[in-house]
Amino acid sequence: MELMKNAASIENGETALGIELGSTRIKTVLVNRNCETLASASYEWENQLENGIWTYDLDRAWAGIQTCFTQVAADVRSRYHVPFTKIGAIGVSAMMHGYLPFDKDGKQLAGFRTWRNNITGEAADALTKEFSFNIPQRWSIAHLYQAIRNKEEHVKDIAFLTTLAGYVHWKLSGEKVLGIGDASGMFPIDSATGDYDEGMLVKFAALDDVKPFSWSLKEILPQVLSAGEKAGVLTPEGAKLLDPSGKLEWGSLMAPPEGDAGTGMVGTNSVRKRTGNISVGTSAFSMNVLDAPLKEVHQDIDMVTTPDGAPVAMVHTNNCSSDLNAWVSLFGEFAEAMGHGLKPDKLYGLLFNQTRLADKDAGGLLNYSCLSGENITRVEQGRPLFMRTPHSHMNLANFMLSQLYAAFAPLKIGMDILVREEGVKTDVMIAQGGLFQTPVIGQQVLADALNIPITVMETAGEGGPWGMAVLAVFAKWGMPEETLADFLDTHVFRNPESTTLTPNAKGVAGCQQYIKAYRAGLAVEKEAGTAVQETA
Repeated sequence: MELMKNAASIENGETALGIELGSTRIKTVLVNRNCETLASASYEWENQLENGIWTYDLDRAWAGIQTCFTQVAADVRSRYHVPFTKIGAIGVSAMMHGYLPFDKDGKQLAGFRTWRNNITGEAADALTKEFSFNIPQRWSIAHLYQAIRNKEEHVKDIAFLTTLAGYVHWKLSGEKVLGIGDASGMFPIDSATGDYDEGMLVKFAALDDVKPFSWSLKEILPQVLSAGEKAGVLTPEGAKLLDPSGKLEWGSLMAPPEGDAGTGMVGTNSVRKRTGNISVGTSAFSMNVLDAPLKEVHQDIDMVTTPDGAPVAMVHTNNCSSDLNAWVSLFGEFAEAMGHGLKPDKLYGLLFNQTRLADKDAGGLLNYSCLSGENITRVEQGRPLFMRTPHSHMNLANFMLSQLYAAFAPLKIGMDILVREEGVKTDVMIAQGGLFQTPVIGQQVLADALNIPITVMETAGEGGPWGMAVLAVFAKWGMPEETLADFLDTHVFRNPESTTLTPNAKGVAGCQQYIKAYRAGLAVEKEAGTAVQETA
């Protein structure tokens, strides 16, 4: 019966498609009106370091989106025995921040500069001082102002500046808009108006090196929309771009495009005040929905918003699981060479479970997971580094625990500012990401590192594309008077299955000892980056 109901929903277009362009995978999830997953697909891609700038090829983005759509369509036909030609609503999400400028004819003026770059320090510091508001290096306005200060030729021709999600949405719908959560990573948002901060726009326009340009910042930024608003429809050209076979009908409602931080909040039901969530993957970030303003401006705390515009204190780290994944891959190659190849889930589970035998301080082993620069620890160059002393207790258990501690270390340093200096409290902190697909281990390490209870929902592995699909359902079928928080409670998370782990006293003490050594060794990590750069 359930199969027949889902087949009818697909045929009638009572479905929503979430598309997310993450750091290592492009993913799509198709859901019904109850936000239950019907089909999903993924496509691996990776950033490249070109001329000192982390970037992605946008042609590869479209190849991944089209591949995922084709896989979902095939899965639908195979599982539900109906054609996949109609979608009720579509939402696009992607990694936040970055720099994607276009001219009046839609020509891309510069390569996509991603969140991973820390090449805008001069501009970010100047704008933070000018606005009395923290402007991180990742933000689009920092990239734009740095390009201005660098006297880059293309700046005078900018007619549209957007994020990756905004770009894909524009190509599918023709609309130059952005969800408020993603927009808050381009330029500061005034939560009272639900739009870019007018006072800061005026201050930016008054800067001497900005005055010569004929464009105004407000004109080149996307229009800001809140969750639940209509953001256009899938055009005939967009339908062909999404589905090269030409079978997909145009006219699907488009939800406001959002950043991966916003979809992570939706996917963990963390949009109410005093709720929070942590997403871990290539990068890591915590989102803390505030019930009162922060007392101070902090360089390591970003002020962004939920998808419906509530103020959020965000701790963002450029690095999390990349170095860990590289080591696990190395162990996988060894197992393969021994004739005992393991599937990834089995391999991760085997290695993570070794940490149960580890010394709580990881035996004096120390790891820096900096594949790229890390702003929170002031590491400018990406140089993954593993260290030990002659007295360290070197074994597999300690090695893996050190990897997990290192993945969370910058996040802990940032969170300590919120908890210890600002006194921010949350009623619930929910974590999501692939590291939690192995039960208990990563969740317990994170609880010990942050010294707060951590909840993981059964949807921990669903991630952003599912959260974006939920936002598309809300835009299409949500009631006008219904808030996003009420919609999630009533329609999506009626009976959530979750587990909560509290900090273990010995684990907390061990992690604190590890972090003390981690801070002390940062000088070595920074020197390694300089030394390798000088000999390259």
